Amino acid sequence: MTMLILVLVLLLALILGGAGFAMHVLWWVALAVLVVWILGFFFASGGSGHGRRWYRW
Repeated sequence: MTMLILVLVLLLALILGGAGFAMHVLWWVALAVLVVWILGFFFASGGSGHGRRWYRW
């Protein structure tokens, strides 16, 4: 019985640790996307006649 509890606790720690790592990685991805988005406003080409839109869609 104690072995089952130990395995469940270790499994829970592994799941929560993995979720924490995934959230940490997602914060870095969100930061990179934000930087690219802001840089897009600085390097926007206004020659297409659609204003300051830097994306194609």
